[in-house]
Parts: sequence; structure tokens; C-alpha cells
Amino acid sequence: MHPIPQRCMHRPLSGGLVVPYVTFAHGGHTAFGSLDAERARTALLHRLCQICGKPLEERCFLIVRPADADRGISPEPALHPECLPYTAAHCPLLNGTRSHYRTRPVLAGHPAGRRCTDPTCPCPALAPDQGHTARSGAPADRYEAWMIHTRDYRPTGPRDQPGVITGISTNVPILRRRLLRTATLTPDQEHLLSMMRDLFGDTPEPPARTADSPEGDSP
Repeated sequence: MHPIPQRCMHRPLSGGLVVPYVTFAHGGHTAFGSLDAERARTALLHRLCQICGKPLEERCFLIVRPADADRGISPEPALHPECLPYTAAHCPLLNGTRSHYRTRPVLAGHPAGRRCTDPTCPCPALAPDQGHTARSGAPADRYEAWMIHTRDYRPTGPRDQPGVITGISTNVPILRRRLLRTATLTPDQEHLLSMMRDLFGDTPEPPARTADSPEGDSP
């Protein structure tokens, strides 16, 4: 088990794991994998680490999928370089132990996946995370971590919605790239890959970038 970073020692634990600053909690239940929309927005706008909740310093990491790179926006708050290895080691999606996105239960889109019977609780007003809803049950994407200098940290949003902030711009100088996990192949992709292996033989996987590898030194 990867040790808890010093920066996260003040954070609560659930099942022995650090509860990230942006994780949704409801009625004493920690909903790992669901974002607290208000905290996520606070982290984005105030340059806070999504794990420990403390201000980012000289450099930070952005979590990026291919679709995020195409849009030029990383939708998640950034992480301290010290918080990334812990997250990569314990998040089922990032460490590869989960091949598909979690299937979201249909409970009025409740982020905790459970019904709330408290009429005074503000949680029913919380909108479901559209990105999570769209990916529910789908094969997991490729995930990379891109290191940037915090002077290049720029909250941004869709070009056609001025003033709307949905993430952090990836159209900035990238200091380092680290492969966190490869994408889960669909059955058709697996079949095509098997046919190619039969035709051309197995080919070795290219070396993955590490946190210490500069951009462009590996394919």
C-alpha cells in the first residue's frame, strides 16, 4: 500500500484510504468516485489540490483523457506532485483494477447512489455529474497525468459558453507526461488486435512515460 502523503495527514480516512477534498459525502457515507460539485468548483477557481485541498505550489499535475486533450480542457481539479502517486496507486480506474466505469444507480441522479429521506437535506438540489452519467458502464479510457507550471494554470470552459468554467486548460506548456493507465479495449478492438497479432506477431509495448520523463522522450 502506498503511504499517505504528508500533505494528506489532516484529511479524514474511509476504509483506510484518504478521502479526497472533492469527494462527495452524504449522511456519513463517503461516495468515492463521485464529486462534490461545489468543492470541485472551489478547487478549480482557487487553485487547490483535489486530494488534500491545500493550495497548489510551483508545479501541479492535470489528469487528462484523450477526449480532454482534444477539447483542450482537463475537467478535474489539479493535484500536487506528492498527491498524484497516492491517487494513482489507490484509484481503481487509474491503477487498472477496474476495466469499466462504474455503473451509476438510478436514484434521481443522487451522487451518493442512495436515496435521501431527510426533507431538510439540500442534497436533492445537487445535479448529477453529466460526465460520469455519460460514461456509466463504458470501457475505461486512457489516462495520463500532465505536469504544468502553476503560472500556466488557467481555468477555462467551452468556447461557446463564455464565463462558464468547466476545467483547466491543457493548451499550455507541458513539463512532464506520465501514463497512468491504457484504455480498455472493446470486444471489436480486441478481435482486431488479435487478428493483427496473428498476421504480424506480437509487438512489444512502447515504454510508458514516467513522472520524470520530459515530453517527447518516448512515444
